[in-house]
Amino acid sequence: MMSDISNDTDPEDFYKGSQERELLGHPIGLAICFLTEMWERFSYYGMRTILVLYLVKYHLYSAGEASMIYGAYAGLVYMMPIIGGYMADRYLGSRKAVTFGALLLVAGHTLMGFHGPASFMDGDTIVRNDTYINIFFLAMALIITGVGFLKANISTIVGALYGPNDPRRDGGFSIFYMGINLGSLFATALVGYVGEVHGWNYGFGLAGIGMLFGLLVFLWGQKYLDGRAEPKNPAILKEKSPIGLNKEYTIYLFGFALVGVSWLFIQNQKLVGQFLGVSGFVMIGLILVYAFMNFTKIERERIMVALFLIAVQSVFWALFEQQAASLTLLADQQFNLDVMGLTFLASQVQLLNPLFIVVLAPVMAWLWVVLARKHMEPSTPAKFGIAMLLIGLGYIVFAWGMGLEDGNSKSFMWLVFIYLSLTVAELCLSPVGLSMVTKLSVTKIVGMMMGTWFLFSALGNYVAGWISSLTGSGEHGAAGQLDVVATMDVYTTIGYASVGVGVVIFILTPLLRKGMHGVH
Repeated sequence: MMSDISNDTDPEDFYKGSQERELLGHPIGLAICFLTEMWERFSYYGMRTILVLYLVKYHLYSAGEASMIYGAYAGLVYMMPIIGGYMADRYLGSRKAVTFGALLLVAGHTLMGFHGPASFMDGDTIVRNDTYINIFFLAMALIITGVGFLKANISTIVGALYGPNDPRRDGGFSIFYMGINLGSLFATALVGYVGEVHGWNYGFGLAGIGMLFGLLVFLWGQKYLDGRAEPKNPAILKEKSPIGLNKEYTIYLFGFALVGVSWLFIQNQKLVGQFLGVSGFVMIGLILVYAFMNFTKIERERIMVALFLIAVQSVFWALFEQQAASLTLLADQQFNLDVMGLTFLASQVQLLNPLFIVVLAPVMAWLWVVLARKHMEPSTPAKFGIAMLLIGLGYIVFAWGMGLEDGNSKSFMWLVFIYLSLTVAELCLSPVGLSMVTKLSVTKIVGMMMGTWFLFSALGNYVAGWISSLTGSGEHGAAGQLDVVATMDVYTTIGYASVGVGVVIFILTPLLRKGMHGVH
């Protein structure tokens, strides 16, 4: 599990292909990607931080129902980048794809502000306004499609700023990841407060303003990307499509059709899970077939390693994304949120994750560079194994700690512990995983590979909602409490499963490193 950097390699070779203009030791374009993603994540996490609470408290869905809606939504959000990544690779280029996605996101978050009257109980019957529920699902569909066109492609731009052997790449992705979590930190603190205290619609509206800022920053910053976000073949966009429009406008029309498909899917949550499971492994099969037909042996083996790690990370996200589902409901129902004279709202507990990321991400980025210089850096597969062990042990200890305290005023420190465990595990896997995809992929399919990463993230997010639904009592409204005993059992089970996956990864690490053929 040592770094493969050779002392005989010319240091200048590491920087070939990287953007020449720099800011604070990294390509200057990283700053634009950082700020764009920060505001996009402000909008996404702002909406996510209050979504389950909004569904349970405002529209009186049970904890289980709300968890499944959240899981379907999060799953679709991470599935769509495979389509957006392909469209950017083949036609649009990253700039046009990100801009189109941002416009859809602004529209979706704006529409979330019009949520209509609250649902209410009429005897044993829950009465909901179907018109406003459909508007709510339409807003979610716009957000889902917008993220699809934006998220994979902004990460691809970051990868394009660095040459294939640039040792700053992992550190750059960690810095980029810190931007994501700055947006999340601001969102959970502000949107959570505004939503829970002043009204859910105001919280959703604030999230939309954040996305508008992100769009403006991206458009203003094009001059700092040196053309690395432009389409590879601009002429193809002017060609006529079968429907008579040029191909660029046809793609935008296709994007609006995806909004309609997403609107149908979000209301049929089980179908989402089935679709994600099948499409994920179909994509792996297609990429493998393409690789065997078109690539060299070394390129194929690198892609096979990348696909293995892409599939494994879905287990991680199934555990990690309990934050916005069962962990938020637990914070609302089972924990004392008064800490050192401060009173947290349930949604604001989620800010522990981005807060820890902002503090620890620079430390981790520095640590990987220092270890690499000493030829002691764990390989990418080993980092994945470490992440699975950390998150699994975190849930096992957290479930044990919950059992030590009775009642609904459990110590806030147990929440601090589980969020710290989630964060350190995340820093070992997520930014390193994004970097891994760009390093091991062949250039012509890097967008599809990044999209496949998000597709398996989607599967993990959907499974997270399903796992969260297992902790619910099935009752509606304010009485819809989580089943604490069931929650402890679920957390213990998934914890041991994650530890098992981590052990398997460590066993396979020598074989995986061999298949990477010197890529660090």
